[in-house]
Amino acid sequence: MPNILIVDDEIPILTSVGDVLKDEGYEVSTAESGEDALRALKDSIPDLILLDVWMPGMDGLEALERIRGISRELPVIVMSGHGNIDTAVKAVRLGAYDFIEKPLSLDKLSLTVKNALDKKRLEQENIDLKARVEGRGLIVGESKKIQTLKEEILRAGPTNGRVMIFGENGTGKELVARAIHRASLRASGPFVTVNCAAIPGELIESELFGHEKGSFTGATGMHKGRFEQASGGTLFLDEIADMSLNTQAKVLRALQEQEVQRVGGTKSIKVDVRVIAASNKVLEDEIKAGRFREDLYYRLNVIPFNVPPLRERKEDIPLLADYFLREYSSENGRRPKALSPEAMRLFAGYAWPGNVREMRNIIERLVIMAPSDTINADDVPQPVRGAAPANSAGISLGGFDSLKEARAAFEKEFITAKLKENGWNVSKTAEVLKIERSNLHRKINALGIEVEG
Repeated sequence: MPNILIVDDEIPILTSVGDVLKDEGYEVSTAESGEDALRALKDSIPDLILLDVWMPGMDGLEALERIRGISRELPVIVMSGHGNIDTAVKAVRLGAYDFIEKPLSLDKLSLTVKNALDKKRLEQENIDLKARVEGRGLIVGESKKIQTLKEEILRAGPTNGRVMIFGENGTGKELVARAIHRASLRASGPFVTVNCAAIPGELIESELFGHEKGSFTGATGMHKGRFEQASGGTLFLDEIADMSLNTQAKVLRALQEQEVQRVGGTKSIKVDVRVIAASNKVLEDEIKAGRFREDLYYRLNVIPFNVPPLRERKEDIPLLADYFLREYSSENGRRPKALSPEAMRLFAGYAWPGNVREMRNIIERLVIMAPSDTINADDVPQPVRGAAPANSAGISLGGFDSLKEARAAFEKEFITAKLKENGWNVSKTAEVLKIERSNLHRKINALGIEVEG
């Protein structure tokens, strides 16, 4: 319930306005002077202030200026029984949301208060959304490879050097591109993405360079391309290897000349763009196969980045899991969930062919569908559960119905490995295993181990 502070030296105003606002469902507090209002702000910040201009001692405009020193976002509606244009203009310049005249129209007052609070709520939602988006842009991990990647981002970011990012699908190539943009001198400019694999070949040039009205069927108006949209900022060309050779040639020209020409146009348009490209393919192989231009490769590959797959930074799995659990629990209005030790072992032992993207999707599903706050091994999807972590002997811990079966499988694998290490010499192997030779023979026969040699 929003709290409104009414500041006025007239008690009837405090009473009448306060009663109206209480009837509308607001909490109301009052102050009889600017000095009282400032003292009240030391204890708590209301959601909105109604502030009279003409008061003895500190007047409303001086109080407004002092309030702005405490909070720039707090909406203040100024009231005056001696309204004039100069006072209204000065109040707005000092940061007032609006200016209303006395005698107050209660309908207008209610509407103005509602609009001011709605505006504040929308601004806060925008701040929260931006924080969530930026939070999603974090590169989570403390492995050596991720630490090196973060250091490289900080070095490359504040330059205009073109960047080429290599990595498998789902590793977070766009995440790296956004981090480079945030670390650059262009951070306040736009970050524009183009998924070259998702745009049909006949439309890619219009998307990149724009088009003029009437340049083709359906071109009902002028359209700025992504190069123009990204001017002053960063253009991220994802999966650039899927771009046709003809389009690659035009991109190369745009990079060389720092200008573009819209489809159907004759005018060259200057652009100021830093290009970051990415691919999940080996571009040297694409060049040899004639599918990618070598000159474009060297133009883009000034600063190469390699994003490691998740299987090469398994020590980051617990950190990523915890991060996604908190993110999706909050996003879905759930209490924070956690993986049980058994579930975490399943996560740690899985190869994650879809990389971080696959983990994100699975955890989102678990946060929504797991019945309790602790996610157990039985809740984990079969692909992850079926590829349980291997023990030191290389045995998969999944797929067994009983402890007896798991123990037998382990013994067979372990004894076979030791026999191989000792040249299939049963006596020597028994000595290493610290069991009787006859006992080892019985296990070999019972477990169906074929002794070579």
